[in-house]
Formats: sequence, structure tokens, C-alpha cells
Amino acid sequence: MTLLGRLLNKRRAGDAHTAWNLPNLRGPEVLSLTSDRFGDGGTMPLEHCARNIGGDDTSPHLAWTRPPGGTVQLLLVVEDIDVPLTRPAVHCAALIDPSSGHLAPGALSGRQPAAGVRVLRSTIGRGYHGPAPIKGHGPHRYVFQLFALGAPVDDTATPVDRARPRAVLSAVTAPVLGRARLTGVFER
Repeated sequence: MTLLGRLLNKRRAGDAHTAWNLPNLRGPEVLSLTSDRFGDGGTMPLEHCARNIGGDDTSPHLAWTRPPGGTVQLLLVVEDIDVPLTRPAVHCAALIDPSSGHLAPGALSGRQPAAGVRVLRSTIGRGYHGPAPIKGHGPHRYVFQLFALGAPVDDTATPVDRARPRAVLSAVTAPVLGRARLTGVFER
């Protein structure tokens, strides 16, 4: 695995194709997103990583400032922007009730999400999937992106519960009233 990581070291998806940079998800950066488990740009603890590398696959605590007035839904997207693919890998996508100001650890579980959380499909499955970068590939950045939406995600063409992550992101037609991001790092 280490050899593979070194061979793919120059290949990284990058930030250009993240949810953050999609034209329909642009909006004012008036929210703040934090975690009591790691700071922005800090190392994510092993418990929030995938089971196959020794973690618990438990989503981290997340907290945010009060969303702007008129917010009817929050969209959370977690992407690995250093995966050796053409686009970032979506590790979690979820719709969250805006009345909640935080998520406790494990709230993004695909089997038992917290009240007010609707977990969606990701690149890997449903719910939160923690970091498991290729050994020797270098540090991977996991970008937690929170969007305050002025209307619910359009569910008419394809139900968001069954849609692929990129289709859900494209289906956002509501104005983004606010957004924030937090980056955690992990390396093997």
C-alpha cells in the first residue's frame, strides 16, 4: 500500500469540484462551523476514522452559529479533496433541521441518525464514513461544508434519499443564505 500511495502522490481531486465551489451553492460566509474534536486544519482523531484503519467510524461533534433568518434546511457535505480521483469523494451528505445548533458525536450514523438529521447517500454508502486514505499518499483534507438553504432541496425529480451525492448537490435551487466550512486532516 505504501508504494501505491507514493505512486499516486501527485494525483489529488483538489478543491475546484467541491460542493463549496458549485455555482448554485455559493452564498455569504456568515456561519461559523466548529468541532470540539479538532480545529480548522487540525488532525482528526482516530475514533472519527474508518474501522478498517482502526477507527470507530463515528462522526465528530459539530457546532455552528445561528443560521440566518429564513433558513428552512441545512445541508452538510463532507468531502475528501485529496483522494486520487478527478472529483472529491463525498464521505457524508445530510439534511439537518436548522433549529439544531450542533450535532453530537455519532449523529450522522447511517443506521441511527440523530433526531432532525436525514442522512443521504455518499460516494461510499449512507451516513458518515470516516477517513481511510491510502497509506503513504500523504495528508488528506476532509472538508465539512454547511449550507443554510432558503427552501428545501428539490425532491420531485429524484427523491434525495436515493439520489447520488452530485445529483443532490445539483438539485439545490434554493438560495444559500449562509455557509461555513471546517477542514480536518488525516494521514496514514
